[in-house]
Amino acid sequence: MTDLELTERIIGGDRTGFNVLVKRWEKTIYNFALRYMGNSESARDITQKTFIRVYKNIHKLRDAKRFSSWIYQIAANLCKDELKSLAKRDFLSIDLINENNENGHLMPDELVENSSNFPDAAMNQKQIGSIVQKALQQLPEEQRVVIIMKEYQGLKFKEIAAALGEPLNTVKSRMYYGLNGLRKVFEKWQITEEVLSYEM
Repeated sequence: MTDLELTERIIGGDRTGFNVLVKRWEKTIYNFALRYMGNSESARDITQKTFIRVYKNIHKLRDAKRFSSWIYQIAANLCKDELKSLAKRDFLSIDLINENNENGHLMPDELVENSSNFPDAAMNQKQIGSIVQKALQQLPEEQRVVIIMKEYQGLKFKEIAAALGEPLNTVKSRMYYGLNGLRKVFEKWQITEEVLSYEM
């Protein structure tokens, strides 16, 4: 059964297939939240809250074809709310970290020592992924979410625009500025494009 058929049945009142839908989407939403939040605990919490909200509100979804953009919209909104909540509890925000860092970029732990002579060959896939994840956290939130949706979740620009409720050109612009921002971060960290090609 396709996602569309399954969603149509659930919207129609048959909740027996909801667990199947969760199994199909759980990893996808978790990975999205992990890259958005940069924290596995928060990502798990966001994932759980996303499916609770989906379960409670799926009857309001008029068009089953919109399910993918709808669930991303829910997850993205929950991520935004969580970041605001963290900021209110006086956690260090990305902006505050950047203000306190003389270069404007927080160096990843992996590169703090001898960063200028860090050998590319010594960087394994896990290290690269961790560095890219930390670099994403240096971007403005609206740019970060577009890059995650496009590069990691494989969504089309139209799908991203629908999920975020933004004009198509705005989404494309955020993608452009976000990628430029990442390049500047990597330049500061002296990470080459050759190394990053394994991750992005």
